[in-house]
Amino acid sequence: MLTQEQVKETLENVIVPRVMRSLVKMNLVRDVSVADHKVSVTLSSVALTDDIQEEIKGQVKEVIGKLDGVKEVNVSYIGGKPSDLNKVSHVVAIMSGKGGVGKSLVSSLAAVALKRRGYEVGILDADITGPSIPRMFGISARPGGSDTGILPVVSRSGIEVMSINLLLASEDDAVVWRGPLIGKAITQFWEEVLWGELDYLMVDLPPGTADAPLTVLQSLPVSGIVIVFTPQDLTAMIVKKAVKMARQMGKPILGVVENMSYLYVPEINKRIELFGKSQGTEMARVAGAPLLGQLPIDPALAKLCDEGNIERYDSDIYGAFIENLAGALQASAK
Repeated sequence: MLTQEQVKETLENVIVPRVMRSLVKMNLVRDVSVADHKVSVTLSSVALTDDIQEEIKGQVKEVIGKLDGVKEVNVSYIGGKPSDLNKVSHVVAIMSGKGGVGKSLVSSLAAVALKRRGYEVGILDADITGPSIPRMFGISARPGGSDTGILPVVSRSGIEVMSINLLLASEDDAVVWRGPLIGKAITQFWEEVLWGELDYLMVDLPPGTADAPLTVLQSLPVSGIVIVFTPQDLTAMIVKKAVKMARQMGKPILGVVENMSYLYVPEINKRIELFGKSQGTEMARVAGAPLLGQLPIDPALAKLCDEGNIERYDSDIYGAFIENLAGALQASAK
């Protein structure tokens, strides 16, 4: 006898256009009933245009109609809001007290690594005035959607991405907004984007401890923070500010990452500390959290980011950082 579970498994094969994820992964399946060889499926119409709704309805009828014992398939839609459908298990904020330390890089590398491990991952680019995530992933398509919600853009490997740069006429257009507008945009990216079911949503924060980071930490269910810094004398003070903000907001620090820690010159087999001696151990002590990694200046990585191919990057050092990050994420989930 046909069961609801079998129908839902079959619906995994129905792909939502534009995001190229299944109805189930986007959490659009609201109800399934099976009775007397008749299957009724209720879907949410959130963020779906009329033509996409019709396309999905046709797919659903086709795949379910092939199941043994099915004589009739009915598909209907109900409304709703993205925030009612989104099921994000872990929201991880990537933070720093100053700009230019590589938060976007760490956010992207972490997302790529988690995706490679089989997790469903998204990136919310909360750096409204200085977005760089789309460029690193080679994404230029505009988000889809309807008046009921926004569909994120999906990278080559299947990472969902939402950034203000994807909404601008040109990626080099300046976003000249005051704090309240920036905060509203970040809130909309969380509440009005249909993320669906995600294991991890990485949030790339802008630098500092002002309006935008405050909006994220107050409005989003952040489960942990990763603090990024570089090995400079100014670092200690900056990291302490970020740590104090995290503690004041009651958010756990998963770990710290020292970026641009050194430059390795293979011809002479030497590590050159361009920005001074590493402060990784000291910053981990200040944060009361583990040192997740000391990432070098890697020309190969810089080239891939410029080309929009960060998803192709791999290295032993990167692997060690990801192992530590995965351990911190798992520990926080317990």
